[in-house]
Amino acid sequence: MKATPIVLALALYASLGAAPATRSVPSTLNTTRIEELTGTNGKLDEKEGAFKVSVPRTDLDVKVAGVRMTPAMGLTSWASFKRLGQHTVVMGDMVLLEDQVNPVMSAVLDNGLDVTALHNHFLWDTPKVMFMHVGGIGTEEKLAETVGKVFTKIRETSGGKGESPQGDIDPAKSSLDPAKIEAVLHRKGDLKDGVYRVVIGRATRMHGGVMGTTMGVNTWAAFAGSDEQAVVDGDFAMLESELQAVLKALRGAGISIVAIYQHMTGESPRIMFLHYWGVGSTQALAQGLRAGLDKTEESKRRDVQ
Repeated sequence: MKATPIVLALALYASLGAAPATRSVPSTLNTTRIEELTGTNGKLDEKEGAFKVSVPRTDLDVKVAGVRMTPAMGLTSWASFKRLGQHTVVMGDMVLLEDQVNPVMSAVLDNGLDVTALHNHFLWDTPKVMFMHVGGIGTEEKLAETVGKVFTKIRETSGGKGESPQGDIDPAKSSLDPAKIEAVLHRKGDLKDGVYRVVIGRATRMHGGVMGTTMGVNTWAAFAGSDEQAVVDGDFAMLESELQAVLKALRGAGISIVAIYQHMTGESPRIMFLHYWGVGSTQALAQGLRAGLDKTEESKRRDVQ
């Protein structure tokens, strides 16, 4: 039987499938484009559907307990891309010297990725090496472009071109006015031995009970120096959902992040902690911490009094 035009049209439609209502998304990664945007070569794991690009830190001369370390022994920055439905996910680990941590962190945050951990992998390493875990979800193009910017910032800050906030401060000679800090943080602290310390509690549940301030679930800040030139260091407790906003607030105020991690396992809700360090006037430092506190649900529920 001779096929009619209608039959032929229906057959063609069935073979091609109905036109999608929205723009189609490739089911596989464009690995060539990822390499172009990140500026480095990668390797595809076909079984996992993940593409990993790597940048060995061949510029570093690191020893751990007298052992000369090579990139293959853990000194390689990397980022892996994986397609999930309409989106692409990236996860990675950046190998940094101490003075590179905060410039690179700002590059990560300012370009839309998350910083999920900051810690060391070694003891007895010279110079000290830190590892920053990053992640994000979005378009393949945007994620690869951002990873490329992060790799560029690592190169730009290598060789001692990063940030290392310094201050000639001795707590024994502190002259700062606690009232100025209290006016910003809305919380009274204690002045002892030249250090003004403020503690702001939070709470979570573990083992069937509430764990609060005295059990270590708290944000604290220790100030020393003068009103014009002071140092603040401390620990910031926050929910996982608050971490990125707090990081952006502190970095926006010029406060350095020195570690991101957890203190507990099995708590609910999960509490993340970050250590920080800042040098500047007490007013500026307190305002930076206040900006971080304002990003937490605890602060939204009740102003810290």
